[in-house]
Amino acid sequence: MPNRLANETSPYLLQHADNPVDWWPWSPEAFAEARERGVPVLLSVGYSSCHWCHVLAGESFEDERVAAYMNEHFVNVKVDREERPDVDAVYMEAVQAATGQGGWPMTVFLTADAEPFYFGTYFPPEPRHGMPSFTQVLEGVRAAWVDRPEEVAEVAQKIVRDLAGRQLDYGKAGTPGPEELAQALLGLTREYDATHGGFGGAPKFPPSMVLEFLLRHHARTGAEGALQMAADTCEAMARGGIYDQLGGGFARYSVDREWVVPHFEKMLYDNALLCRVYAHLWRATGSDLARRVALETADFMVRELRTAQGGFASALDADSEDPLTGEHVEGAYYAWTPAQLREVLGEADGDLAAGWFGVTEEGTFEHGTSVLRLPQDGPVAEAGKFAEVRARMLAARDRRPAPGRDDKVVAAWNGLAVAALAECGAYFERPDLVERATEAADLLVRVHFDATGGRVRLARTSKDGRAGANAGVLEDYGDVAEGFLALAAVTGEGVWLEFAGFLLDLVLDRFTAEDGTLYDTAHDAERLIRRPQDPTDTAAPSGWTAAAGALLSYAAHTGSEAHRTAAERALGVVHALGPRVPRFIGHGLAVAEALLDGPREVAVVGSPGDPALAALHRTALLGTAPGAVVAVGPPGAADGGEFPLLAGRTLVEDRPAAYVCRHFVCARPTTDPAALADELGTARA
Repeated sequence: MPNRLANETSPYLLQHADNPVDWWPWSPEAFAEARERGVPVLLSVGYSSCHWCHVLAGESFEDERVAAYMNEHFVNVKVDREERPDVDAVYMEAVQAATGQGGWPMTVFLTADAEPFYFGTYFPPEPRHGMPSFTQVLEGVRAAWVDRPEEVAEVAQKIVRDLAGRQLDYGKAGTPGPEELAQALLGLTREYDATHGGFGGAPKFPPSMVLEFLLRHHARTGAEGALQMAADTCEAMARGGIYDQLGGGFARYSVDREWVVPHFEKMLYDNALLCRVYAHLWRATGSDLARRVALETADFMVRELRTAQGGFASALDADSEDPLTGEHVEGAYYAWTPAQLREVLGEADGDLAAGWFGVTEEGTFEHGTSVLRLPQDGPVAEAGKFAEVRARMLAARDRRPAPGRDDKVVAAWNGLAVAALAECGAYFERPDLVERATEAADLLVRVHFDATGGRVRLARTSKDGRAGANAGVLEDYGDVAEGFLALAAVTGEGVWLEFAGFLLDLVLDRFTAEDGTLYDTAHDAERLIRRPQDPTDTAAPSGWTAAAGALLSYAAHTGSEAHRTAAERALGVVHALGPRVPRFIGHGLAVAEALLDGPREVAVVGSPGDPALAALHRTALLGTAPGAVVAVGPPGAADGGEFPLLAGRTLVEDRPAAYVCRHFVCARPTTDPAALADELGTARA
């Protein structure tokens, strides 16, 4: 019989709707039930494509005996971290503070006042590797709750006090300058893996936002080392197993430092960010590899993540059914043996493909299988033959049981996808990608915007065209505004600038303290034991730095001093953290590069349909000046019409013209794309 999760919209919660555990969604009613029964709350947090979440569920939540014990002694609450990042952030901070590590699945035991007193992540069904079993944990927590209630209450209250004392105040730190960014680059150089690319050791995550910083730093200063680190890392990832060599798109991370074996789940945010990075690398270098990977990643998102409503699904699962055993295992969809290649391609082509993709008899993954890579330097084969073999392999893989898809649309991640697809479409003359970006942006406005009460608010998620009940958090406002600003620059449709302004006004009004400090939740959001506030960029831009970037771009478009000031105050976090932990403030560093460069304001005017206007517009979009904003439209409007930057801009000798301004100084307008390219290229420090 289904439990209380049966009516939820989250695919992750629905995966647990048939568990024998009597799950509750996060709600006041769950905590009222715990208070009435006098039992603790067991909070379990995960997400649909999380491999170890599936393992814990199969081992414990589907076990009738374990479930009966949970139901008798706890109120059990299941949370999708992608739907409720605020709940996840608050308790993950507590887990990390108490244990020094975190991750998912996250298991936290709470009082009826939602105060945590015991933490963990995955617990096995039997004791192993120094970990207690899940049953031992349940029994131990119940014993402490019954036998030592005063101690439990004291621990819970101390944890809440400690969390309250971790309030951040970076509003007075000052804006980052060239010195802080140079120190950040030096810190990254020290952590750089010169042999395999990327930063640090295993597990190794794709450093998309750090790469964006490196590209912008090179554009501003001409630092060749920054460009080399970015280019070499991008090539290593693109040749590695973390990149899907058949279907395009990136897995979540590599379990080794060589990028050979990935954790196979594919997340929308990773692919949107990396699609944009590879497009920007192509823009800076002309690299054929960067162009190919950017387009293949864009096509992957459209082909495999796009929903019927025009948005983009959150993720593809790491696990799928092994066609030989029928079991759900990690990587079954992606890994190959030499025998499988020969079966699909024949002896000769199978052996060729095994050499090209590094498929060996010993295997690089589990059970003698290999993850596809391109280990050779340079071209692997004659291009036509390689493409033909690859297409046959992809067709064969398409017949395998596919990984599950989490169909919920997350506002923030769709904002990232809108930006990536709009820019890829413009750079590579793929209007279909711009159309997909526009359709996703339209879905965000139609479904996620709520104008009740006269002010726009943003829903965090939707599914099947229906908005979820959870309020958007700061990253939703920042990333969606960023996507709209990129779309406005590409399409010349000022309505996207207007929509971005609606969202950013709410950031100023509802997420910002008087001292400029930002919070992840709005002033009137549900009150948790602590108001979440995390400025670090990890898997995706933090709400803090996403908002800073969008505020800065919007200020450049409109001249708004309030938005510019808010962006500068928010970047105090980069002044404080950039020199110390640059790997974890990558997006903030990239925004700081835009601040130092201006950012430049580019107005392009001309008659719609004029090829000369199109050439100037494309040149402006391809400029590498960090964070440059672009407005395009007809001349003549005294107020600029939809784009304030166009105000007073006229044709030059009856020809389309581009105007570039920076730090309140404007250059002479030009009608020559080559001259415009020079203005928007590398500015030597």
